[in-house]
Amino acid sequence: MRYVLLLPIVWMGLVLTSAPKDQPKSIGAHAGAGEFRAEPSPERLARGRYMVEGPAHCFECHSEPDFKNGLGQPRPGTKGAGQIIKNEAYNGEPFPDGLVCPNITPDKETGAGTWTDAQFERAIRHGIGHDGRQLMDYMPYAFFRSMTDEDVASVIVYIRSLPAIRNPLPKTKMPFEVKLNLHPEMEAALPPHATEQVRRGWYLVRIAQCNDCHTSADEKGNAQTELMFGGGQRLVGAWGDVVSANISTHSSGISHYDEAMFIKTIRTGNSSGGVRELNHLMPFSYFRNMTDEDLKSIFAFLQTVKPVKHYVDNSEPPTYCRLCRQNHGFGDKN
Repeated sequence: MRYVLLLPIVWMGLVLTSAPKDQPKSIGAHAGAGEFRAEPSPERLARGRYMVEGPAHCFECHSEPDFKNGLGQPRPGTKGAGQIIKNEAYNGEPFPDGLVCPNITPDKETGAGTWTDAQFERAIRHGIGHDGRQLMDYMPYAFFRSMTDEDVASVIVYIRSLPAIRNPLPKTKMPFEVKLNLHPEMEAALPPHATEQVRRGWYLVRIAQCNDCHTSADEKGNAQTELMFGGGQRLVGAWGDVVSANISTHSSGISHYDEAMFIKTIRTGNSSGGVRELNHLMPFSYFRNMTDEDLKSIFAFLQTVKPVKHYVDNSEPPTYCRLCRQNHGFGDKN
């Protein structure tokens, strides 16, 4: 999913009925051979909270995030209640009335209180709304399709536990026909003979949509996949005007990071050993809820991605970059 402005993200076949090869095995969440079911349990509630308020960072869209004072976390009383994002454009096509991120709290009139588990699952992994329409790929189903049955069930259980918030929102008025897009070009490669830790990191990186933000886009909004994880995507909104960082292992990226520095960056929101504050659009305030083990797995996977030479620095004056064909700090070094 590629956007000219605002949030990253930041989400099947036409229907994906099984987990992709090489992803972690799921624990059955289906009731026999029938529709998808997400039976509640304390374990699923805890796991769902971990996924929603960790790698999936759902409330960065499905709430009113406070980027100025709240590190991008939801404003009080808006968690799960959705929002209307103004001044959004998709491949240059503006949304005159804004882009609507729906209310997913259990409110029956204005939220998701009447949705079945199967409808939730189809929206999360297949991009099909509860009313049968195809969802715009701003909803990261192209990434969430990787999610195991058990993790999807856990997400649903947690979302259903949220306080119901009445927040009537209109439907987004689309200036074009919406079609499902699985974005296969954005599937990060799993190296041959990957360790279990690297495989785990690969799974989490896809759920967190790391390469969606940390990959530049061309003039038409299409991902420059040859620069995947090399940063350079321009993101403009309430958080300011920033370009995503290079998180590949090239010297222009994070080759100077070790595991401890990576974890400290996510935990504190300060990069390069505490020298620079991360922009609050970077969902570190969600990712820091993850365990050390999972953050180590993400770092282990990032160590396997192709090094991308792409100097990007938001503290430097913007100059033209011949690689991503836009202006950003250190662009003239590429």
